[in-house]
Amino acid sequence: MPKPSFVEWEATEELQKKALEALEMAKDTGRIKKGINEATKSIERGIAKLVLVAEDVDPVEIVMFIPGLCDDKKAPYIFVPSKKDLGEAAGIERPTAAVAIVVEGKGKNVVSDVVEKIAAIRK
Repeated sequence: MPKPSFVEWEATEELQKKALEALEMAKDTGRIKKGINEATKSIERGIAKLVLVAEDVDPVEIVMFIPGLCDDKKAPYIFVPSKKDLGEAAGIERPTAAVAIVVEGKGKNVVSDVVEKIAAIRK
């Protein structure tokens, strides 16, 4: 599936995997918000440390607003290849379009590393 046209920058496969790993660590030892509505609320409240969005969302209009909202609220975000991978990393049986890490837990160093690499790519 091609990348959504509104994706302005592209993360490497390695960085995407690292973001999913950070999500798994945060799920186990911190706090995450699953789904578009919960992720959006955490971004708006300024508590999202990292937002992960699936690239294979259909229709894309469902998640198109997330990058702009993240930019407005200074929340780092990354696109990952699939809703299935995102759901699995979030510990739910269903595919999900977006997840926000709000408390990193033991994933703090990994989240920090991912956020730094995202910032470097976007310069």
